[in-house]
Amino acid sequence: MTIKRPKIQPKPLLRVAQHSTTLQFSASAVQSRMDVRRPDALSLDYTRLMMGFLLLQPSPSDVAMIGLGGGSLAKFCHRHLPTANICVVEINAGVIALRETFQVPADSKRFTIVEADGADFVRSQRNAFDVLLVDGYDDDGLPPRLSSRVFYLHCAKLLREGGVLVVNLNLDVQRCARQVELIRGQFGISAFVVRGTGSINRVVFAENGGHATPLASRLRKPDAIAKDARRELRHTFGRVERAARELMY
Repeated sequence: MTIKRPKIQPKPLLRVAQHSTTLQFSASAVQSRMDVRRPDALSLDYTRLMMGFLLLQPSPSDVAMIGLGGGSLAKFCHRHLPTANICVVEINAGVIALRETFQVPADSKRFTIVEADGADFVRSQRNAFDVLLVDGYDDDGLPPRLSSRVFYLHCAKLLREGGVLVVNLNLDVQRCARQVELIRGQFGISAFVVRGTGSINRVVFAENGGHATPLASRLRKPDAIAKDARRELRHTFGRVERAARELMY
């Protein structure tokens, strides 16, 4: 796999408090937060929402992520999906350099961090992953290369049949609606949105394959993950399931 090296990126800001470590690109926008008492836990609501993909892909073999941040999703998947191969794509070398600070696992046979532009990465893959999590933001917000019609077209080609795209949108209502429209243009009307709690974040779920049956009819119990992970995500799973079932009516 040949991917162009990304251009120079802004330096991330690290905020350390008594019980938390936070990654930011500006004083007002939190990219990632780790509770030092529970470094593998998902501290931010939208990260828990993104794990709702387990209702559609309970036991994925291959998971790709665009955007490392503080590694919350990467660590959670590494711990609770022990049979999955995980590839994390991060454009900012400064963010990758903080992986030990955020207790992100070292590269291994089943866990890899790649320094690359996420748009280049998805363009280089075909039918390679069961799940793609997109959470790529910089100091200017959502990059155009990670939010275009062409980008979502490549996301669909990257995923296997029945694969799930999950996109975190930290945008105003109008821009969010535009992104959902672009996603549905490639994945069909079954794509659905779950609102975050206490923030403007919305998480979009879309299934690859253009099924004729309602997406909610294909939701499954994520029994493959451990009980403690299911307990942590129980409320989240309920929110995602309710949003999916609204498509049936």
